[in-house]
Formats: sequence, structure tokens, C-alpha cells
Amino acid sequence: MSRFTGKTALVTGSSNGIGRATAVLFAKEGAKVTITGRNAQRLEETRQKILKAGVPEDHVLSIVCDLNTEEGQDELINSTIQRFGKLDILVNNAGAAFNDDQYKTGIEQDISVYDKVMQINMRSVVTLTQKAEKYLIEAKGEIINVSSMAAGPQGYCRFIESHKECLPSGKVGQPNDIANIIAFLADRSVSSYIIGQTIAADGGSTLVMGMQAHDMMDILKS
Repeated sequence: MSRFTGKTALVTGSSNGIGRATAVLFAKEGAKVTITGRNAQRLEETRQKILKAGVPEDHVLSIVCDLNTEEGQDELINSTIQRFGKLDILVNNAGAAFNDDQYKTGIEQDISVYDKVMQINMRSVVTLTQKAEKYLIEAKGEIINVSSMAAGPQGYCRFIESHKECLPSGKVGQPNDIANIIAFLADRSVSSYIIGQTIAADGGSTLVMGMQAHDMMDILKS
């Protein structure tokens, strides 16, 4: 029996990247999975990838919606419960960065940029978790929140790739690397003693903080 047999997982932002890799992994290991994103074509690519892995079609629920809206969140939770009967695992993975129309940075940006970032990266996580709470309590379930190391000074991918002193692992992480960590945290048979922790899965870059030895303007230009 696979480790997530009998479990239901909802993975936001699963139309590409980490979310897609996580949804595929959960499904391959027995979970029924709700996948969601705003891009219908990319979300269908995720669904097909799951089906090609040998997962039954009725184990996958695909919902195109805007996670920033109450209606979109309600559809996600209600449809998942209606289809699968319960919710065991919530992976809050959806996130985005937005550029200022005039390419301004920092406090020079229009406040609307800040509002958009906070809406998807913070507020939607809180409100979706609120909507899922009672079902997760009933199932004695798990919540895994995913954030990007790009918010920190060591988060510029192209620069790290060309400056190995910033990355002890010697390579930039791929979606499957993070998906495996998410699955580990969701599998309480092996991770039950990890509760309410922040895990930096960054190949060791925060350990050495090698980028602090470089000029930030050079990093931004890379």
C-alpha cells in the first residue's frame, strides 16, 4: 500500500513547478488530488502528467479558479469535499511576484504592487486555511505552506548557478527536490515530531551566506 492511499490532498499553484511536482508525487503515492491554477492549459498538462503515471482518472480533480477570490476558494474546498468526501492535506503553494509598470523597486513602487503580492502570498493562504480548517481537523490532517527563498538575499537563481561558493550542494534545487520534502512533512508516520517549523530547503545557501561577499548591484544585473 502506498503511503498516501486513502488520503485527499489539495495543492494550490499546481499548474507548474513545485505545485505540479507535488501533486504528481502525491497522486503516484496513492492520494486523491485536487489540482488548481489560473491557466487552464498548464493545469491540464499537470492532469495529463498524473494520468500518464498510471493514476486513475477519478483520483484527480482539476479546478481552474482565481485563488484571490472568495468564490474561487469556496469552489476549491466545496468541490474537493463533494468529490472526495474529505481533506487530509492542504499544500498552500501558490505564490507570485509582480513588477511595477514603471520598473520601480522598493518603496518607489506603487502601493498596489505591494497589495497584489500580499493578497496572493499571504492573505489567500490565511483565508483558504480558514475555509479548510474544519475538514482538516476532522481528518487530523496536515498543512504545508510553501514560500520562496527568493525573498532573501540568497535568492537569485542565475547568480547562484554561476557562483558555486554560494551553494554547498553544488546545484540549484528542482521542483522534485521540494516536492519530496513536502511529501515527507505530509507523511506523519515519519515526520510526526515536526510541528510548526520553518524548514529552509535551499541546498545550504543560507548556511554559508556566500552572496553577502558580493556586490548586490552585480547580483541584480546578472
